[in-house]
Amino acid sequence: MNTVARTAVGLAAIGRPAYINLGRTEALPAERDVTALRERTFAVLDAVYAAGIRRVDAARSYGRAEEFLAAWLADRRPADVVVSSKWGYAYVGDWRLDADVHEVKEHSLPRFREQWEQTRSLLGDAVSLYQVHSLTVDSPLFGDDALLEELAALADSGVRVGFSTSGPGQADTVRRAFELRVHGSPVFTAVQSTWNLLEQSAEPALREAHEEGALVQVKETLANGRLVVDPPPELAELALRHDVGSDAVALAAVYARPWADVVLLGPASPEQLWSNLAGAALHLEVRDEEALAALARSPERYWAERSELAWQ
Repeated sequence: MNTVARTAVGLAAIGRPAYINLGRTEALPAERDVTALRERTFAVLDAVYAAGIRRVDAARSYGRAEEFLAAWLADRRPADVVVSSKWGYAYVGDWRLDADVHEVKEHSLPRFREQWEQTRSLLGDAVSLYQVHSLTVDSPLFGDDALLEELAALADSGVRVGFSTSGPGQADTVRRAFELRVHGSPVFTAVQSTWNLLEQSAEPALREAHEEGALVQVKETLANGRLVVDPPPELAELALRHDVGSDAVALAAVYARPWADVVLLGPASPEQLWSNLAGAALHLEVRDEEALAALARSPERYWAERSELAWQ
């Protein structure tokens, strides 16, 4: 599969006024009201479609992302866009930059029922993949038979069911989740996990999942902008040598993973999208890969640093 066909664009950065991505504020309109971000979402999705990308990812917690996407789909009427979304977090930021809390997580049957109905009311049959948002090994989902039964029923209805992961135990979560069975069939057939040059710990588990036939999607490919705003010297040097941005080099490293079926980008503007897409055409040499491999941090350090990023 070519790199553009493997690409998806997530709407986390443009569906709500505040988020943790570095480099986002400068790329957004000065006023981040609903109208401005709706227009920005349309501009990004138009650029996405023009670039040949046909996968779009949203979530109930991405503010009005599902609403904006639904409006774009209704207006543009593309017949070939693949839509995924996620449930589990609820957006509670009230469209404020200074909210004390922006999202609240709950992996329960009532939350699933409520949010699936909300997603369906906006996007109808457009959603082909629905995912548990930010699953961890200690999630109550693992012991909730009623919830697992309903997730299995959703899969039986024709909607693919998956999960995303976060935290230093991603690999354990991936393996445990794919072991879940209802009536002998796997509950999940897709996963969306963080992998980037700083956080590579989930790679063995993701490779295993890919080899078993699961759809493997890679998120936070630019480490929430950290690889762009303050790239490690080795990354900056390679970007200079290849005459591209550090984002392109970081993304080329993700595209180079054969187990990564889908590579997620999270641009806040068409310009960021175009810069990112330079990575889809960039071939890294063996010496490049070796230099970049040394950038990996312990997952504990990575996720601790991520937790310090401010919503802005």
